[in-house]
Amino acid sequence: MEQLRLFEGARVYNTTLGDKEISIETGILAQQAGGAVTVRCGDTVILATATMDRGVRPGINFFPLTVDFEEKLYAAGRIPGNLFRREGRPSEQAILLCRLVDRPLRPLFPKGMRNEVQVILTALSSDNEHLIDPLAIIAASAALAISDIPWSGPVGAASVAYVDGEMIVNPTAADMELSTLGLQVAGTADNILMVEAGADELPEEIMLDGLRLAYEAMQPAIQTIEQMQADLGKEKFTDYPVFEAAESTVEIVSQMARDKVNAAVFETTDRTERKTRLAEIKADTMESLAEQIAAGEVEASDADDTLDSLYKDAVRRQILDQSVRPDGRDPQTVRPIQVQVGNIPRVHGSGLFMRGETHVLTIATLGTPGDAQRLYTLQPEDEKRYIHHYNFPPYSTGEAYPMRGPKRREIGHGALAERALQPVIPDEFPYTLRLVSEAVSSNGSTSMGSVCGSTLALMDAGVPIDAPVSGIAMGLVQDQETGDYVVLSDIQGVEDHLGDMDFKVAGSSHGVTALQMDLKIKGLDFEILRIALEQARQGRLHIMEKMLDVLPESREELSPYAPRILTVTVDPEKIGKIIGPGGKTVRALQERYEVKIDIDDDGSVFISGLNGLAAEEARREIESLTEEVEIGKIYTGQVVRVEAYGAFVNLLPGVDGLVHISQLADYRVNNVEEIANVGDELTTMVIDIDPAGKIRLSRQAVLEGWSAEEARERDRGGRRGGGGGGRDRGGRGGRDRGRERDRSMRNGGRPRR
Repeated sequence: MEQLRLFEGARVYNTTLGDKEISIETGILAQQAGGAVTVRCGDTVILATATMDRGVRPGINFFPLTVDFEEKLYAAGRIPGNLFRREGRPSEQAILLCRLVDRPLRPLFPKGMRNEVQVILTALSSDNEHLIDPLAIIAASAALAISDIPWSGPVGAASVAYVDGEMIVNPTAADMELSTLGLQVAGTADNILMVEAGADELPEEIMLDGLRLAYEAMQPAIQTIEQMQADLGKEKFTDYPVFEAAESTVEIVSQMARDKVNAAVFETTDRTERKTRLAEIKADTMESLAEQIAAGEVEASDADDTLDSLYKDAVRRQILDQSVRPDGRDPQTVRPIQVQVGNIPRVHGSGLFMRGETHVLTIATLGTPGDAQRLYTLQPEDEKRYIHHYNFPPYSTGEAYPMRGPKRREIGHGALAERALQPVIPDEFPYTLRLVSEAVSSNGSTSMGSVCGSTLALMDAGVPIDAPVSGIAMGLVQDQETGDYVVLSDIQGVEDHLGDMDFKVAGSSHGVTALQMDLKIKGLDFEILRIALEQARQGRLHIMEKMLDVLPESREELSPYAPRILTVTVDPEKIGKIIGPGGKTVRALQERYEVKIDIDDDGSVFISGLNGLAAEEARREIESLTEEVEIGKIYTGQVVRVEAYGAFVNLLPGVDGLVHISQLADYRVNNVEEIANVGDELTTMVIDIDPAGKIRLSRQAVLEGWSAEEARERDRGGRRGGGGGGRDRGGRGGRDRGRERDRSMRNGGRPRR
């Protein structure tokens, strides 16, 4: 990127994030976009553009903000691995980055604006060292700030790691390998807007310290973007329609319906009854306004929006003034919980978690290492052996609409539940794990229901997780004039929609494993965060107690339908012996024993199959293929060749050794074939290996109970007769005793002295 700075018109601003310098450049690339910048840290460079449509699409009733991440593999010097050698649909990692950027940007656009806004992030260069996530948020913020798009930013972002008891701002990929915390925070100069975190069961106090540090660390970037906006920002476009209810309509509808809406909220706790009463109020109001709507004096959509606002105000006042929630609970009470496990036949594990009207069914499937998901992204990881998928079918909310695959929200919820369980999956567990959570009924926080369902499914499958994990969604209702607030535990759908915060916390009894927060207000106090974390901890432990009442620990045995996996570790340089020329050896092993064999570059060999005995036989053969012959070790093998001077015995596949005639017995042997013929089994000791790799064996050492050193001493001393006394032991009787000792060794006995 250095050469681009030579062009006339380029402007470069430098700032810091942690101990690293970040440069923000504009004026060269994408000059026809509403705003465009490139952000660089090390050799990672992100291009961000922001553009707004001056018109509004007919019939649109929401703010159409789109954030796209173009994950170009050329940024890391790689060619896509698919058939077309071209980037296709975005990866899950790219979609998660889009969500991460979208969440702090969206609350800062003007209320009622419906012009389409598009932010496109393109990875131009990736050094696999500096994290893309915070740079992408900063780049999008800078592009919007200097553009003509109305927006009340800027926002900044910071990542925080926790390594050996120390917090690190803007960590590298190498830092993250050692970290027990991965924290992403974004916000303005006054407020945190977004939190995303995964942790290895860390205490709430450490999580709060990380949030404070991230908030402080993002301020220099915010100040730099503010300076950019002051120096060269375009004049903001203001000639856009604002879709909000007319004041006259608000006044008329409020007079007609406010008391009725308040009564429907304050007098009912049953969700269905309340919805019925509100629908009746809406119908009556619209009927009363029919003439004015027909005359064009009142917009039906304005009346509908006003009724929604009245409902929101009533719910918030009930919570703030009475500490009573729409379903009658107090702020800290968790909805009734029911749990089932093992209720689905044939699957490897299942858990049904029901909390109020939120019901999540999670299914666990155990696969082989070869079932791991290969990742072709700009992230450092190249595969996943623990996968969580989340589905939100339309029937879960009583709706009907086309199912077109997972949406961004579903991918995000699946990733959150996956992150929550990742720290408790044992590293030594050799299986690939796929969990699928089906949100079969939804009324708030199905993502945290997925966390609980996943724990139950894993335990039911017999996965030895380090600790059970539960999750809870926290909410907030705050009066912006007085500052009064109420923190809510286990929020339901209406409280999520009408509240000021959605704060999801997952963890074990030891600490937090995942956080996700989105804030809708300005000026959040860290004291509120502290209270929310503590209240969440109490709620999590309550939920976990209900789960463990049904299944206290992981089942001792895996499901009979799950594959059995044996693990062998071999010298990586000997992997070729297992694979064989063109994969011939490994294919033969898989066919012979009806197993699947997966081999890692580090020498880990995984043997999987439903027949445990066959897998064990395959393991023994693999060990023999890669075993090193050791001096002093005793082997039993077949005679493969007989010469006048001795017999050649096969010790391991492809490895033979010579037993000299002088070492065949504890007496003088005149003819090798008296002791050894092709096809016979002999038990011998390896007594020497010369520099050329030739192996010297001794049967006499086994019979006499010698060590390898003693056998070499006698062999080199020229005592060919067996070290003395061989002939005195007498003819055929000695030979019979020798054969008897061979049989004893093959049967696991020890030779008699």
